[in-house]
Amino acid sequence: MKKALLLATLFGALPAFAQEMAAQASAVGNSAYFAIGASVAIGLAAMGGALAQGKIGSSAMDGIARNPQAQGNMFVSMIIGLVLIESLVIYSLVIAFRLVGKIG
Repeated sequence: MKKALLLATLFGALPAFAQEMAAQASAVGNSAYFAIGASVAIGLAAMGGALAQGKIGSSAMDGIARNPQAQGNMFVSMIIGLVLIESLVIYSLVIAFRLVGKIG
């Protein structure tokens, strides 16, 4: 009996909570979502870029240590990989700026 009363009270109050949340969401608009999207985008891009660049640097140093004669070829490949990773991070920064520009 008590469980049924508790469930009836809970489900009876849900429409009131939903109306309150809808009023708050319309007051804020989409700016909060744009800000959260921009921060998540740049955070994930920076973290992923840092991890990838660390892996490339580590692998290049390991390869050069094993075969010093191939340093020139490995260095060029490493720089190209680093440039491509950094361009993706910068692209994410541009997207974050575009999202922040929609706030206001």
